[in-house]
Amino acid sequence: MPKQSLPTYAIVELLIRLTQYNSEIGDYKNHSMFDTGVIVRTSAGNITFPVGIINKQHQDPTSITDSELASAALLFRPAR
Repeated sequence: MPKQSLPTYAIVELLIRLTQYNSEIGDYKNHSMFDTGVIVRTSAGNITFPVGIINKQHQDPTSITDSELASAALLFRPAR
């Protein structure tokens, strides 16, 4: 999937939602698409999402459960 077909605002919204589980995630800087998912660089580190959760955020944000958000927040890796 080309980077352009993934709505950046959905990633930004997802990051905002994740801050309720990890306040240190930081602000969106950029993202890169790979076969295994999407790596999002933030002002504080990076986080790798499956494309599916970003698509859910874009198409039906209410379908993302609290446990999915909590699990996704655990994927954050602070910059060294």
